[in-house]
Amino acid sequence: MTPERVEEKVRETLHAVALDRVRAPGDLAEQVVRRRARRRLAQATGAAVAVAAITVGAVFGLGGGAPVDPDRPVRPAVAPQGWKPWQRDDPDAVDRGCLVDGAALYCAGSEYDVAKFDARTGERLWTVEVNREGDGPDHPFAVRDGVVYAFRNHTAQKQANGDYVGGTDLMAVGADTGELLWKVEMPQDDRSDQAAMLIDGAVLANTPTLRTMSALDPLTGEEKWRHTWDKGIACGRTVLGGVPYLVCVKDVDEPGETEVFRLDPATGQARKVATVPGAQLPAGISGDRMVLFAPKDRAGGKMPVTLLSGSGERTSLSYPIEGELAALDVAGDRLISVSWKGEASAYSLTTGDVLWTAPVGVEMPDRNTMPSFTPPLVSERQHVVYFLGPYGDLSGLDLRTGHEVWRDHVDDGKEAPRPPYQPSPQLLSYQDVLIVQDGGRITSLLPRLGD
Repeated sequence: MTPERVEEKVRETLHAVALDRVRAPGDLAEQVVRRRARRRLAQATGAAVAVAAITVGAVFGLGGGAPVDPDRPVRPAVAPQGWKPWQRDDPDAVDRGCLVDGAALYCAGSEYDVAKFDARTGERLWTVEVNREGDGPDHPFAVRDGVVYAFRNHTAQKQANGDYVGGTDLMAVGADTGELLWKVEMPQDDRSDQAAMLIDGAVLANTPTLRTMSALDPLTGEEKWRHTWDKGIACGRTVLGGVPYLVCVKDVDEPGETEVFRLDPATGQARKVATVPGAQLPAGISGDRMVLFAPKDRAGGKMPVTLLSGSGERTSLSYPIEGELAALDVAGDRLISVSWKGEASAYSLTTGDVLWTAPVGVEMPDRNTMPSFTPPLVSERQHVVYFLGPYGDLSGLDLRTGHEVWRDHVDDGKEAPRPPYQPSPQLLSYQDVLIVQDGGRITSLLPRLGD
C-alpha cells in the first residue's frame, strides 16, 4: 500500500469513527495525517491503516497451541514459586503495553521504550529511555537468546513547526542489562505485529521499503536477505515452525484469490505453496498448519476457513460466524470467535463443528470507539479461556463447554468518564498467573476457579 493509500485510509477511518459519540471535526483527519498524531492512530489501529491492513493477527494477538483434550477437566491455578499478588502504578514505563517472557515482564510507556520487571514481584529492573516521547501503543514484541526486540522513534529532531520528524526504528537490547545492541530504520510508523517477527535464525522485518521483508541478523541487525513483492499487492505475514510465509492478495476492493508463498528462512527464496479462493487472512497456527479465514466472504451465512500445511496441503471448512468480529483466536484445534453482541463461540478445526456458544461474561466496549476488545487469553494447562472487559471485569470459560468457571474484577485506578481515546487493556499470563495492564497500572493475580 502506497503512502498515499495509507493517508487516505487514515482519513476514511477518522471520518467514519465516532469519538466519544461525537463526530470528528472536518479538519481532524488532515491534522492527523500532517502531524505526529498520525503516528498514534497508525500504531493503535495497526493493520487497519498500514501495510499490514489485511492481517487480523496483528490486531487480535492470535496464537496456537496443543490440541484440546475434551475429557480433561478444568484445573485449578497454581502459583509459581516465589510469586505473590502484586499491583504497580507505573504509566511512564507500562502504559504502551507489555510482553511476558518466563519470569520477566517487558513493557513500554511514555518515558521508556523498554522497561524490564520481575513478573513474580513487580519490581522494575532496568529501563531504556524513549527517543523524545513514547507515542504508543506499541511495546516489546519478542525475546530470544537473551535479546529483547522492540520499536523506538527514529529521530529526536524537531521541525520548524514544532513537530518531531516521524520515523520508527526496530531495535534490539540485551535482556539482562537493557544495553542497546543495534537499530534499523523502518520505512513507516507501522509498529503492529506484522512489522517485525522472529523466524529461524533471524528477525523478519518490514524494511527498507513498504513492499520488502528483510531477514536481519538477531545479534547485529545486519541484513541477511530481502524479498520484495510487486506494486499493487498487499501481503500479510505469518510464521509456521520458524519458516516465514506471505499471504498475498491484489490491493483492490475485491481480490479474486489469495496466494501463499514460503520464504526460505536461510536464503529468502520464495516458493508459492497454495492459491486459495477469495481474500483470506492469517488467523493463527494450529499444530503444523496455518489457519486462514475470509472475513468478508459469508456465502450461505458461513465464513470460509482454510487450514494450510507448509507444503500446501489444504483443508477447507466454514463456520456460521455472523457480522463483524470483535476478536478471533486459534487455540490448539479450536477456533474461538467473539461477537460485538458479547457472545463467544468455539469451533472444531478437526471436524468443522460448532462446539458451544456462550456469553463472554464481561462488558463489551463500544465498537465505534477506542479501546477495542482485548484479545482472549487461553490457558491450555487449565483448559480455560479468559476474557477482560474495558472496565476491569474478568471472566473464565471452560474451553470444552463454554460454562463460566470464574469471574473477578481489577481496579484500573481511573475515574469515569474515561477519555475517548486510549489503548486497549492487556490480558497476559505468567504460567497460571494473570497479568492485567490497563492505563499504566499492572495487576498480577491468581484466578480461583470455581469460587
